[in-house]
Amino acid sequence: MNTDSWQVKTALLLVSSLTIMSMITISASLPDMTQAFADTPNGPALVKLTLAFPGLFIALSAVAAGLVIDRFGRLKLLGVALLLYAVGGSSGYWLDNIYLILAGRALLGVCVGISMTIVTTLVADYYEGKSRQQFAGLQIAVMSLGGIIFITLGGILADINWRVPFLLYLFSLLILPVSYRFLREPGRTPDRKDSRSAVKSPPLIWLVFFNVMLMWILFFIIPVQIPFYLKSIGVEKNSLIGIAVAATTFFSAISSISYSRIKDRFSFRQIFALGYLLMALAFLAIAMGNSYGTVMLGMLLAGLGMGVMIPNANIWVMQLAPPEVRGREIGRLTTFWFMGQFLSPLLLLPFLQVFSQAGLFYVLAAILLALSLFFLATYYLGANAKVPR
Repeated sequence: MNTDSWQVKTALLLVSSLTIMSMITISASLPDMTQAFADTPNGPALVKLTLAFPGLFIALSAVAAGLVIDRFGRLKLLGVALLLYAVGGSSGYWLDNIYLILAGRALLGVCVGISMTIVTTLVADYYEGKSRQQFAGLQIAVMSLGGIIFITLGGILADINWRVPFLLYLFSLLILPVSYRFLREPGRTPDRKDSRSAVKSPPLIWLVFFNVMLMWILFFIIPVQIPFYLKSIGVEKNSLIGIAVAATTFFSAISSISYSRIKDRFSFRQIFALGYLLMALAFLAIAMGNSYGTVMLGMLLAGLGMGVMIPNANIWVMQLAPPEVRGREIGRLTTFWFMGQFLSPLLLLPFLQVFSQAGLFYVLAAILLALSLFFLATYYLGANAKVPR
């Protein structure tokens, strides 16, 4: 198999695009969905949970998926995951019970946990060095551009009815034949369970894992809260809300496509410092502004920051993880990634009882600035101590 062919790369990128659409496609539907379930006990809270609920089940399934694909191969589970993705994802269109919709979102999460772990591991299997670095940036860029399409469509379709955006999840059925046609199981060394269980990654990999979780806890407040924030400042059209959220993924694509060139000049820690600084400025702009234009500026800066940090985390884990346990470690990365998304509204939204919406973004901006300074400090300390940076 020629892994540099456009067919192989397209198949990998299409499967990757399902990850971002699984979470934020229905973001613009949340205000109207909240009204639809206003009479349900804890209805507003349950509706907000639908956005983050898949993250919990992605987190729970990803490590198991990583262990399975290390033992039995990468592609055995992919077809089932793509099929059930469509079933779970579209459930919100067919079902009237918020708890059944949450069950569908849980199934969606399990499928994403499997498919994302598989596709990220395949990237590490198929590519090395500069090629891996370039493809990781392209992967995040295409995921972001796919997010723009699906979020924007979600906003437009939400103006018809809040249920209609759920039909976008049927897209996985179109990807299923493409993935089976062009993706192949990579060459594997003989299965030696004892030697594989003895192989360990360096402890530094846990810094990356916990940082990824914190990164998503802070960032995921944008798709969860920005629709309500825009409503509070007088933006009523769901299509405009969808465009605002989609703007984040657009600017994420711009920075991630440039990731390989950025990585040639800066270390992993420096790139995290830069990403957190951009996000701090983004949240500051949101907090200070009371207009749609100012919020859009915040979306721009947040997207630029996340666009460099996501491939940075992926490549760092790929570099640190030995091939024998690569699936397991990428499964862990996926777990921490989506655990952050799930925990974000649970940890941050209660602070709205203490702070105003603007006040919450001020506090988060200060935390992001502190994280930027932390990575910058550890970079220079590591340079003096000559440890991995």
